[in-house]
Amino acid sequence: MTAPRTLVVLDAPSNLGLRPPAPGTVPGCYKLAGALREQRIVQRLGALEGGVVVPPRYDRGDWQEGDGVFNAAALAAYTRTLADRIEGHVRAGEFPVVLGGDCSIQLGASLALRRIGRYGLAAVDASHDFRHPGNSDRIGAAGGEEVALATGRGQDDLTDLEGLKPYLRDEDVRFFGIRDAFEDDRAELAALKIPTVTVADIREWGADALARATAEAFGTPDLDGFWVHLDADVLDPSVMPAVDSPDPAGLLPGELVALLRPLVHSPHCAGFNVTIYDPDLDPDGTAGALLADIVVDAFGRP
Repeated sequence: MTAPRTLVVLDAPSNLGLRPPAPGTVPGCYKLAGALREQRIVQRLGALEGGVVVPPRYDRGDWQEGDGVFNAAALAAYTRTLADRIEGHVRAGEFPVVLGGDCSIQLGASLALRRIGRYGLAAVDASHDFRHPGNSDRIGAAGGEEVALATGRGQDDLTDLEGLKPYLRDEDVRFFGIRDAFEDDRAELAALKIPTVTVADIREWGADALARATAEAFGTPDLDGFWVHLDADVLDPSVMPAVDSPDPAGLLPGELVALLRPLVHSPHCAGFNVTIYDPDLDPDGTAGALLADIVVDAFGRP
């Protein structure tokens, strides 16, 4: 039996990859880490303290539609800094649990693991975050584009940091929890042979069985391991309304735990991040408490 790895909780409270929720405001997902810490997530996980990677200021300046990804220079700098921290933990044999932040923090994990070798990505998300210049004229928010960027699609100042483009190969990416209504998005992924598992698929085939098969597939000798990316919007809005895009017909908490548990317990899993929950949209804190419970349950006894 594989010895349990040391979990290290690391805060990555960046909101650089999201559009403002209203003029003159900033996205509140930078408070995610603090909210989960209020739920004693570090102690409940039995994790070590990894500290904080402080993000640059959110400032889109005079950015306009058509200018590419906003906050690009800040995102590039933050990606490298976060990658330094994640890389250090992985090389030390530790398991980083990264509290976001928006989904652009996943670029830090992908860059870190690309420095080490070849890793896959299990993205548990309501949307594919695969917007790029080849399929959209509304490029700008890296939080909806990070998988495309990590696979080398988009501007070089984000896709080719340290000359390591791409950080992820298409064939090493798996999506889980995509909403069944996003048929057009799935067509492009299918053409690229990127497996996409919808909510309906999860319910038909079983979350545990799908996750175990995926973890086993990531154990191929061609790969050094894989990372798990969780976007809180994969949950149904009835239980997780505190996200920027609360699309209906999502997973329920038990289904998400059943999906995550075999992934994070796999000996091939290198780390985990959670993103997008916005405490500003959760005044009584119930959604944040639920999200903390889900993460803790996922890391519990397999």
